[in-house]
Formats: sequence, C-alpha cells, structure tokens
Amino acid sequence: QVQLVESGGGLVQAGGSLRLSCAASGRTISGYAMGWFRQAPGKEREFVVVINRNGGTSYADSVKGRFTISRDNAKNTVSLQMNSLKPEDTAVYYCAARWLVVSTRHDDYDYWGQGTQVTVSS
Repeated sequence: QVQLVESGGGLVQAGGSLRLSCAASGRTISGYAMGWFRQAPGKEREFVVVINRNGGTSYADSVKGRFTISRDNAKNTVSLQMNSLKPEDTAVYYCAARWLVVSTRHDDYDYWGQGTQVTVSS
C-alpha cells in the first residue's frame, strides 16, 4: 500500500505560480510511475503529467512549457511546479502512483491522494 498526500494548493492570480507536493508513505515510490491529474467541477478527471521511474516525463499539451514535474525517490516525494497559471487550470489536483508502467489514463493508477485545490483568478 502506498499512501499519498498532496499539499501546496491555493488561490493565485492568473500568471502566478504554485508548487504542489506529493508525499508518499508505506512504500518507496522508486518502482512507481507518478502522475498528476486534475478535475474541475462538472468535468472528468484529466491527465496533467506523468514521470517514470527514470525521470522521463510526458505532459498534457495544455500544460506543456508551463508545468514541470520532478521526483525525489530518496525523500519519497513528487513535485509539480506550475507557472504562468491560467483560470482554466482551476481544479482539484491529484497525485497518483502506478506500478512500473506510465499511463495517461486515470483508470490505470493504483493509488491516489485526496487532492489539493488550485484556484486561479482572472
């Protein structure tokens, strides 16, 4: 079992930045692909970014060039640096873990955090 806890969400003006963190416990995340997803009110959960065990990354087009994911296996943490935020980035952001193989499908992930709210005002 892997427990994930997100933090760092909040209210920010358009063009601002936030840094989300995901702290894992229970097992080391070194064997897991780690993803961030988000869900806005009335919408389905959508893929944001994933990082594989070796640090390779894949981003949704909507965040490419603005968001950066990183992982620290020694600290069992994953971070998401979000710059140039837009109102359409407003959502609850979730950290997720999938054993070994990356995926952009939320159904493929084994463990989820409780989410952290990000609100971007215009």
